[in-house]
Amino acid sequence: DIDEEKTKQLADKYGAKVVSPDKILQTPCDVLAPCAMGGILNTQTITALNCRAVAGGANNQLLRKEDGNLLKMRRILYAPDFVINAGGLLNVAVEIEERGYDPKVAWRHTNEIYDNLLAIYEIAAKNNISTYEAAIALAEYRLQYGIGRRIKPPVFHYACK
Repeated sequence: DIDEEKTKQLADKYGAKVVSPDKILQTPCDVLAPCAMGGILNTQTITALNCRAVAGGANNQLLRKEDGNLLKMRRILYAPDFVINAGGLLNVAVEIEERGYDPKVAWRHTNEIYDNLLAIYEIAAKNNISTYEAAIALAEYRLQYGIGRRIKPPVFHYACK
């Protein structure tokens, strides 16, 4: 955070260490969670990472799709951003169901993100490919066979007239 006082308060509260933005990617950690900028993972930054996994909220974390292979070569587990960030869209999809919004259905779909990640990791391991490539392959397979496709058209319950 750019607010130094707020950062200090949170660090004190949670026993965290504050590092400057130019040092954050090299800081030893278990999980790096890029949550602000896309393209943050690239040839230069990946070689400097000191983490075991990357799982963040920023969109398009990889600068190039090939950067997923570099993470694999470095043995850094990557949770593709478009998989772990799907919760918001899944919630919206439930909002436009014919029966109307049901938070239990939204939670059930959101909880499936975990299972999707496990499937991606398994595909990657079995095929010796990056988790990025595995996520794309899984998505393409589901699109090809219509898995998860909406059967009924969306209903906009609160459409303006």
